[in-house]
Amino acid sequence: MKVAIGQRIQDGPWGGGNQFVRSLAETLRNRGDDVRFDLADADIDIIVLTDPRELSPSVSFGAGGILRYLLFRNPRALVVHRINECDERKGTRRMNSLLRRANYCADHTIFIATWLRNLSLWRRTTPDTVILNGADKNIFNRTFFRRWDGLEPLRLVTHHWGGNRMKGFDVYESIDQMLADEKWKGRIEFTYIGNLPAGFSFTNTKYLPPMQGSLLARELSSHHAYITASINEPAGMHHVEGAMCGLPLLYRRSGALPEYCEGFGISFDATDFEACLEQLIEQYDALEVKMPAYPHTAERSCENYLTLFDKLIKSRENILTPQCLWRGVWLLRRNQIPL
Repeated sequence: MKVAIGQRIQDGPWGGGNQFVRSLAETLRNRGDDVRFDLADADIDIIVLTDPRELSPSVSFGAGGILRYLLFRNPRALVVHRINECDERKGTRRMNSLLRRANYCADHTIFIATWLRNLSLWRRTTPDTVILNGADKNIFNRTFFRRWDGLEPLRLVTHHWGGNRMKGFDVYESIDQMLADEKWKGRIEFTYIGNLPAGFSFTNTKYLPPMQGSLLARELSSHHAYITASINEPAGMHHVEGAMCGLPLLYRRSGALPEYCEGFGISFDATDFEACLEQLIEQYDALEVKMPAYPHTAERSCENYLTLFDKLIKSRENILTPQCLWRGVWLLRRNQIPL
């Protein structure tokens, strides 16, 4: 099988999408499949659309390039659109529209969370599947994790590539202020790893620049619990990496976070955060023993992608029968017009 993925792998810290592409490409190649990051070859079987923003430096092709490829080079390629974004996560206004238009070229849509799938913005013209994200267990694991003894301060940590305030900075700022409060001073510590909003700085929080790979895993493992306060998170990778390192989760009841975190931590919202933090402290031992069972590994996620790809190839002839005559490429496929 030859698979083209529409995103170039970037060196250094680059967010969860980059990690997904790296893991998927490695899994495909380990199985003996051919992986490309462009549409240069005329015999591609599966095209994976990862981002509709064709001008992004990491994007190698978008929906327009895919349609041109289908029309003029290879109408038998199948297109899978992985949707991992939405306007709701950053308060933007054009991402949903970009995703909706780009989705017209897809034979199958993958959502990285049920919450994202259930947003009302999608036009269901093709079949879809939910496949959850996963972190590389060879990097993010419990090797260096040391559970909290209940005596020293509870060390909380979070990390984000994006510096948008909706990543949870209302809560992170509150924690920063709590660290100076007599009630919490000496009971908790907080580390933030990653990019910050423009002009923002912490006063009492330990700040570290973006990290990746084993360096990030080692730093996460030096803490006791992981917090994510992200608002309308489509799925994310940060909390998955924290959980894989063994850290019980303190997560916001928002977006896809409950789907990824439930059963492995305590949920909160902006109105009950301190009470939920107290609950995490009280239930820490019971939560920590559950963490080895956290299921969201890159291996599991990528195997689900490969299973879907195999199923699509097996059903290719049926898929290429048009369901929607409004798209020119469907007409081209139906009539098997030679190129």
